[in-house]
Amino acid sequence: MRTDTIRAAAVQIAPDLTGRAGTIERVLNAIAEAAGKGAEFIVFPETFVPYYPYFSFVLPPVQQGPAHLELYEQAVVVPSNETRAVADMARRHGVVVVLGVNERDNGSLFNTQLIFDADGTLALKRRKITPTYHERMVWGQGDGAGLKVVETRVGRVGALACWEHYNPLARYALMCQHEEIHAAHFPGSLVGPIFGEQIEVTMRHHALEAGCFVVNATGWLTEDQIQSLHPDPRLQSAMRDGCMTCIISPEGRHLADPITSGEGILIADLDMRLITKRKRMMDSVGHYARPELLHLVHDTRPAEARVVMPPAPNPEPFANVMEEETPNV
Repeated sequence: MRTDTIRAAAVQIAPDLTGRAGTIERVLNAIAEAAGKGAEFIVFPETFVPYYPYFSFVLPPVQQGPAHLELYEQAVVVPSNETRAVADMARRHGVVVVLGVNERDNGSLFNTQLIFDADGTLALKRRKITPTYHERMVWGQGDGAGLKVVETRVGRVGALACWEHYNPLARYALMCQHEEIHAAHFPGSLVGPIFGEQIEVTMRHHALEAGCFVVNATGWLTEDQIQSLHPDPRLQSAMRDGCMTCIISPEGRHLADPITSGEGILIADLDMRLITKRKRMMDSVGHYARPELLHLVHDTRPAEARVVMPPAPNPEPFANVMEEETPNV
């Protein structure tokens, strides 16, 4: 039984909607602030760098072109100066960081989660397997290779983004790998109060079912930012509320009062003994499972647009194959 305690932080702050440089600066400052409060594990909101594509929720497709192209320009390449800056900050403070980014891979964008270990190495880069509704106009799809739990200084960490938590098999793939801390994030400032309520239910349920801690971060938009995204007050209302930055124990309990509005950094201590306490009663991938009746088939192969086949063996020259010995006369 693990007896250590990990201090976790979930960050709810606003991005810089003018570009990735400003948002990266906010990320670095938040890491330093959280680490100064003793945090060893820090989670940021979904696609926080440079910003979540709120335009795709309030603009019809025919009007999205300029904003979408600007997101291409501001998106993050992995690796890049931006990822190295975050890695350096993680190493400097000895913290594990989970950061959501818009990743650019040549002509496509992806909703990507990056897990930096406390020594600054990139432990995992994974892409959201299915963008939700309006997001499909913006991002491509991830693959099963990213459904992976990684060993870090704070323990075994898994991660999913937003409505991936409504995919029970995606969650089960991580549960089968015995995640101890689950990093989750949502955009925040979206849909309205009901979104925050749904997030809370989902986070508490995963903690209970997986027998792990859940650290969830949602984003935040200021009133000026909301007004800059669309002039119509009716559509502005679609970008308010919907926040639920929270830290949940394996028993499904909040370890600190969640942040549902404004900016802040939520801090809580994770008593790792609670994992065994929960799983003693219900280990959904162990003694409570029935794999001979129900089991998951998980394709971990990366999706490739081009698969190079090995060359065929060189046949012997045609003449040598067909040549017959001339009989003596």
